[in-house]
Amino acid sequence: MQAKRFTLAEYHQLAELGFFHEDDRVELIRGEIIQIAAKGKPHSVCNTRLFRELFKLVGERATLRRQEPMVIPNDGEPEPDIAIVQNRSDYYFSEHPIPANVLLVIEVADYSLNYDQKTKLALYAEAGISNY
Repeated sequence: MQAKRFTLAEYHQLAELGFFHEDDRVELIRGEIIQIAAKGKPHSVCNTRLFRELFKLVGERATLRRQEPMVIPNDGEPEPDIAIVQNRSDYYFSEHPIPANVLLVIEVADYSLNYDQKTKLALYAEAGISNY
């Protein structure tokens, strides 16, 4: 039996219809709706400290996004722990960043190391995101 693969449009329509609860932690990877691993304290602390240091280094030269969607055309909308993206005047209000906007993606892993090193690394590389 083949699992149902969703397009970005279908994934967004499910969200609009209330299919996901507000506290559901999911992302679209290669057309599959994947539940994101729970964050432990080490993950949260590392993410917070890293974001703080990156903010000092990056300043106004780029936009820092934390656990926000980015669009991988056709079949993906991952939510990396941190992404550094090109600045835009609308702060990505009209659409999420696409690979061409992404300068760096960071995944902080405690429970998800294997998934991040295999699945997400391949997804980002195939999309042309070279800094991961």
